Amino acid sequence: MKLAFSTLGVPGLPVPEVLALASAHGYHGVELRAHPEEPVHPGIGPEERAGVAAAFEAAGVEVLGIAGYARVAAPGDDAAVVEEVRTLIDLAVDLGAPYVRVFPGGADGQTDADAVAARRLGTAAEYAADRDVRILLETHDSHRTGAAAIRVLGPVGHRQVGALWDVMHTWLGGEQPQETYAALSPYLGYVQVKDISSAEDTTPLALGAGGLPLAECVEVLARHGWDGWLCWEYEKRWYEAAAPLPGLLGRGREYLGRLLNDSA
Repeated sequence: MKLAFSTLGVPGLPVPEVLALASAHGYHGVELRAHPEEPVHPGIGPEERAGVAAAFEAAGVEVLGIAGYARVAAPGDDAAVVEEVRTLIDLAVDLGAPYVRVFPGGADGQTDADAVAARRLGTAAEYAADRDVRILLETHDSHRTGAAAIRVLGPVGHRQVGALWDVMHTWLGGEQPQETYAALSPYLGYVQVKDISSAEDTTPLALGAGGLPLAECVEVLARHGWDGWLCWEYEKRWYEAAAPLPGLLGRGREYLGRLLNDSA
């Protein structure tokens, strides 16, 4: 398996410094948070995109994915959501990223959330297919478990639409790793790992310092021969008191390496 980290853990950090961290600590890739407050987002122009792509290539680090904020199940106009997804796909193409992350974002009590999300993803899938980019629905918010995600992914039934397994949200939703893998395995793009102390305190911790079943997740993936990406999403952006990610990256890489060795 290849290892990456998300720029959510180093909010606003310039791309050269992100790449220096990845190279120094042995990460193969980076997931780029595509928000206007970050250096890389859909609003940057062709020259900036080309510069980012060149910097990654020169560093020998891959752009794993573009972590967007489109909410495909949210109430409202389909066209606006589909267009937002398309702008993320265009950015992914320009940066050489294979994946785009979207959220479910269904509203409380929304009875048509599954159908709305499936319809929009199905529409965006054709655009993604023409550009060889895969749209991944993250296990998050209204669809935080694998069982919930497949209510959307099954009806879409398109190879360019898959799942991003966020291990925290499936755990908070009450699923065991084997259950999540069984649900998502036909659709799985990559896996976001993280750690927290409890369901009541989701402040990000160093990998292995909390209570998430990371060893079980890696063991399940390895047992089934899955050989994709593990991406550490450290949510520093939302928790100012959390320890800075750069000082944790080396130990995090070692921890994931041990899990992979133990599961081999």
